[in-house]
This record gives sequence, C-alpha cells and structure tokens, in this order.
Amino acid sequence: MMNKDLYLSRIGYKAELILTFEVLKDLQKAHLLNIPFENLDIHFGNYIRLDIERIYQKVVVNKRGGFCYELNGLFYELLEALGYQTKRISARVFDSKKGYSKEYDHLVIIVEIDAQEYLVDVGFGEFTFGPLKVELDTIQQDERGDFVIDMLDENWFRVGKVIDKAVTPQYIFKNQQREFDEFAEMCQYHQTSPESHFTQKRLISKPTENGRITLTGDLLKIKEGEEVTEAVLKGEEAFHRELWNHFNIRIERGTAKDG
Repeated sequence: MMNKDLYLSRIGYKAELILTFEVLKDLQKAHLLNIPFENLDIHFGNYIRLDIERIYQKVVVNKRGGFCYELNGLFYELLEALGYQTKRISARVFDSKKGYSKEYDHLVIIVEIDAQEYLVDVGFGEFTFGPLKVELDTIQQDERGDFVIDMLDENWFRVGKVIDKAVTPQYIFKNQQREFDEFAEMCQYHQTSPESHFTQKRLISKPTENGRITLTGDLLKIKEGEEVTEAVLKGEEAFHRELWNHFNIRIERGTAKDG
C-alpha cells in the first residue's frame, strides 16, 4: 500500500493539502526537483515492470528515479489518493526526423479542477514546472518557458514549446482515459529494442531552480542560468561517484531480466 506521507516527504512537500490548482502546481514542481528522470535500470540489467507497488518501492522507498511510465504512473496514484479527479492518457512524442512516435510511447496525466482540465507531466525531461491548462491556442507562461496547446487534427491535441514566436511540437495526445497495462508493450520496447533511444545510453537528469544536472553516457553536464559546465567521466568509479554526489543514488547490476 502507498504511504502518502512518505511519498510527500520524498518530494519535500510539507504545505497544506487542498484540492486546488496551486497545490497541484506545487506538487508537480516538488516532484520534478526531487525525483530524477532516469533509465539506469535498463543499463544495469534491472527489468522495469508496470507494477505500482514495485515502482513505489523503487522511487519512494529506495529513493530512485524512473522514466515516464514509472514517474507519471506513480504520480497519478498519489493524485488519486489525495482526491484529485485524474485521467491517465497516452501521448506520442515528436521527433524532428521521424515525426510522431507510436501510441503509448509516453504516459501523461490529466487533472480536472473546477471543471477545467490540466495537463500534468513529471516524466518528460526538460518540460514545464507546472500544469498546462487544456485550453486551445493560448500561450501559457511557465517557469521553464512558454507553451501552447492546439489541435493537430480533429482527434489529437498538440503540445508545443514557443521560442521566439516559433512553436516546436513536444507531443500529441487524445484526451482519453487509459489503463496502466495498456502501456506495457511500449514499456517493454523502450527497455529492450536497439531502436529505442533509452537503450542507446544511460541517462539521469533533474532540473534545479535555475538549471539542470544531467549524467548521460560518461558526461556530466551542469547548467545554472546561462552557464554550462561539462566534465567527461573516466571509468565506472567516476560515474558512480557523480551519481551519488548529484543524485544520492547507488545502483547495483541486477541478475537476469524477469519480464
């Protein structure tokens, strides 16, 4: 069973819990700042299953991170437990070379407050700090940039990031409730297929108030404001040292995959 207090402690949330937009916004930002996006299990032989109890143990109890199915999947459960009206939806991520990915490529959350729906996402790397109102053709200002939601066609909502009046698509989605196990096939694909970008190199990343810290492959990148520093890590010992220094994570290689 999920211990809500332990989960809230994991993300450093100590304020009042009422079912408002402002509390939702604070919960999302706290989650992003304290739980990293990472694919390390894929590279250390630890199979990822869409099992909420197992994900809760990994992310909350063992203080790890995860990728979208884990992070948004678990955050959905917390919001439900707190009493928010939520919907688990599927999104297809945009790639400038390949176009939009397959259905169930990304898991996102829709939360309804006072008859208004909001897009909530704590598992998409560099994205918003707060929820986006599901309102068409309106530029929404977030701490991490400007975003807009419009319609790709009559079926698909499209989320775009606005930079210098140009809009770069992030992903598209149908506003339709999905079951967690519907994402299982794509979760399997992303951790086993050589065509998945998650199998290409190990990655762990989390935002800071003014930047981002990322370990990818053997490169440590720290962005603070406009200043960026990079360091090439020499060997596994250096990787694990920086993994602990910046993310407080120790990880061991698993045995045979159990999927």
